[in-house]
Amino acid sequence: MDQITVVVLGDPAEPTLAKLDALRPEVKIVIAKTADELGGALQEARVLYTTTGNRKEVSAVLERAPKLEWIQSRSAGLDGFLSPELIESPIPLTNGSGCFSQSLGEFVLTGALYFAKDLPRMLRSKKEHRWDVFNVHELSTQTMGIVGHGDIGRAAAKRAKAMGMRVLALRRDVTPRAGDEDVDQVYSNAELHDMLPECDYVVAAAPLTPATKHMLSTAEFAKMKPTAVVMNVGRGPVIDEAAIAEALRTGVIRGAVLDVFEVEPLSAESPLWDMENVLISAHTADHTQTWLADSVDFFLAQFARWKAGEPLENMVDKRAGY
Repeated sequence: MDQITVVVLGDPAEPTLAKLDALRPEVKIVIAKTADELGGALQEARVLYTTTGNRKEVSAVLERAPKLEWIQSRSAGLDGFLSPELIESPIPLTNGSGCFSQSLGEFVLTGALYFAKDLPRMLRSKKEHRWDVFNVHELSTQTMGIVGHGDIGRAAAKRAKAMGMRVLALRRDVTPRAGDEDVDQVYSNAELHDMLPECDYVVAAAPLTPATKHMLSTAEFAKMKPTAVVMNVGRGPVIDEAAIAEALRTGVIRGAVLDVFEVEPLSAESPLWDMENVLISAHTADHTQTWLADSVDFFLAQFARWKAGEPLENMVDKRAGY
């Protein structure tokens, strides 16, 4: 069999990409930051593994790689490089969904406990050396609503249900599926305003598409309890950042737990930084000690399936955007 050429859009200096050496010598591996730097390897490339999510460079690879058969994205979110050309292309696209979800599910639980036990008040009292006695909430008495019940949403639901919480989920397709054992009720996207008033915690875990941009904005915050906490562990623009800042400032909602933002890094001038009722993570909630290595391991497993002619995992509906 002829040698298979795999091209990688990424940083050749990234240590975890050395794991790809396991494919040599049967497979030719070429790693570069740009399509230009991949050079002549593109003519023979059958697989593209992209770690960058750069629309311009992925499009350039598409133009110059006539033998390309499959594209694997490290990231789960695809809004950064889904171009019209890629959507129309017959080349299958898979993503990294599932590689990072468990840590994000833990972060959601962290955020819920942060507010249920009022850790900000505890930390203030500790700093002031003040014996401050107050009541806290049990998560088992509260409801979590998950906007976007994909892999991240299912990871959050599993952990919330383990804590005894009532769990609601919102998604495009309400047909029963794996993960529903951790959900008390499933809502369709059209029923968002019906679900929101029920929730003590609203978790945004939806992919970014034209339909989900600013899915949670002024009207949605107004539907929530004034004690509600909003979390975003999906894509930043799913939440209208100006609207949530105003809702937090005026007490329309109690608090927020934010790992992702409309523009990253978050501007130093953003009012969110100075709000005591906001917990901020710099898009690092899924950065475990092994997250990069795990993503390469997933690609290697995918490559074995592809080479054997077996079905690939995480097939993307390019028109839907996820």
